[in-house]
Amino acid sequence: MHKKSGRRKAIKFFKELGPGLVTGASDDDPSGIATYSQVGAQYGFATLWMAWFTFPLMAAMQKMCGKIGVVTQQGLTSTLKNHYPKWILWTIIILSLPAILLNIGADIEGMGAAANLIFPTIPAFLFSILFSGTILLSIILFSYKKIAKILKWTCTVLLVYLIVPFCTNVNWKSVIHATLQPHIQWNAAYINMMVAILGTTISPYLFFWQTTMETEGHKKRKNVLFIDKKVWTSMRKDIDFGMLFSNLVMFFIILTCGAVLYPNGITNITTVEQAALALKPIAGNFAYALFAIGIIGTGFLAIPVLCGSISYMVAEALNWKKGFNKKFYQAKPFYIVISISMLVGLCLHGLGISPIQALIFSSILYGITAPIVILVILHISNNKKIMSENTNGWIANLLGMITFLIMTIAAIALIYFQF
Repeated sequence: MHKKSGRRKAIKFFKELGPGLVTGASDDDPSGIATYSQVGAQYGFATLWMAWFTFPLMAAMQKMCGKIGVVTQQGLTSTLKNHYPKWILWTIIILSLPAILLNIGADIEGMGAAANLIFPTIPAFLFSILFSGTILLSIILFSYKKIAKILKWTCTVLLVYLIVPFCTNVNWKSVIHATLQPHIQWNAAYINMMVAILGTTISPYLFFWQTTMETEGHKKRKNVLFIDKKVWTSMRKDIDFGMLFSNLVMFFIILTCGAVLYPNGITNITTVEQAALALKPIAGNFAYALFAIGIIGTGFLAIPVLCGSISYMVAEALNWKKGFNKKFYQAKPFYIVISISMLVGLCLHGLGISPIQALIFSSILYGITAPIVILVILHISNNKKIMSENTNGWIANLLGMITFLIMTIAAIALIYFQF
């Protein structure tokens, strides 16, 4: 009886999870997997400490975005448009779009490459086309509730990365030491990787997505001055769990590559499939297959989030009808932007840029643009004209400012080391 009660509670808890879980899990897309794989291969366990270090920063920022969405019942772009000068809105959109499009293209290419490893007789590009078409049709045909449900269950694919390290020989004493003791190297390569990790964990597109999904997931309220405490509690639990899950996956991917690739001298990962293939002779077929399957599954989770973020940004800025809860004929421009984003991403395959290069480059772009977006979110969250009585407390502001300073210092250090 006790077991059944525990199972029911677990099922109920999972059902209550929503945008926070999807946002956190989509953060571990092929872009994240590529970045973490490269970091683990190049530096071993040296960056494991960043998993716990970035967690409170990620959670604080996503909670601010979630609160903005619940209070204003508008996406982040609409809030900027209605309360701030246009140049701020368009600066953020212009800075964000290239990194998101590059991320989409690299994710699509990474999925195709991973599928080609499992079925080598079928070209990777055909898989990329197949996956892109499947994702696009799903977005167009299914309602918001259906999409949210599919995305939530897709998150379970990430559990494979928690299994992989136990298929290999890991020095757990070294893991604990590296996790608890921060380690920083003051050189261009290491700073690049730190900015990439920060960029892929604290990504601007996730801010836009979280805000919008909170508005889609809640019914319109006439009175935004008072919001039931249950809404806040549910949102916080959802975001905390999503960010914790995201960072746990990050931790285990770095751990896997740090335990398997780094000691064997495999430190230069240039393609997504290379990251999976490198595991095969050392860790065995099981670990290799799980790694490849994870790349495909996370692509299905992340690409709708990436494309949706672009489309919501553009639609809100231009006053178009929008939303996954609308049919194609009700919001044609919204769905056309999603389609164009997918097509541009697919076309990036022909530019000759390897997925790993594109993924890490997009993560670095996020790392450079994030400080601007964070500063704007902090201002909105403390603006009583917008948030009324729901402005930030001192803890949220402290964590937000720490996040801003860290992202700014990292971006400046990155630029400094380039020259």
